[in-house]
Amino acid sequence: MKRRASFALAFALVVALTFNAPLATAQDLTANDLVAEAKKSICEVSVAEAKAMLDKGGYIFLDCREPKEFKMGHIPGAINLPRGLLEFKIDKKVPDKNANIVMYCKKGGRGCLATCTLCRMGYKNVVNISGGWMAWEKAGYPIE
Repeated sequence: MKRRASFALAFALVVALTFNAPLATAQDLTANDLVAEAKKSICEVSVAEAKAMLDKGGYIFLDCREPKEFKMGHIPGAINLPRGLLEFKIDKKVPDKNANIVMYCKKGGRGCLATCTLCRMGYKNVVNISGGWMAWEKAGYPIE
């Protein structure tokens, strides 16, 4: 009986530690922390570099802002794929994981997270525009 109680206690302890440990660390991170962490693992390009990529051709521009934001203006030829749907729709929008992808959002945060996600999903050539749509617009580059 003592042995059974000891086993049950040990099992309960393992379960408690397994399921509570991730919750403690996850609660300590802010959105800014997640973006800063993502920036360490992705490649960012300036708006001038992104403009050169657009002019050169052969790049898929993905706008991860919401549809309402996209309709107000976007980089010519960009595809709207909101951040919240990215993981679910990327396979249909961009099936080639070797495609050259240029990601952007409004200021850079969502684009950073989206770029990191695509890299984790196996996409090999993804960059994020530093400063996002606002930097592009401020530079006076073409918009649709």
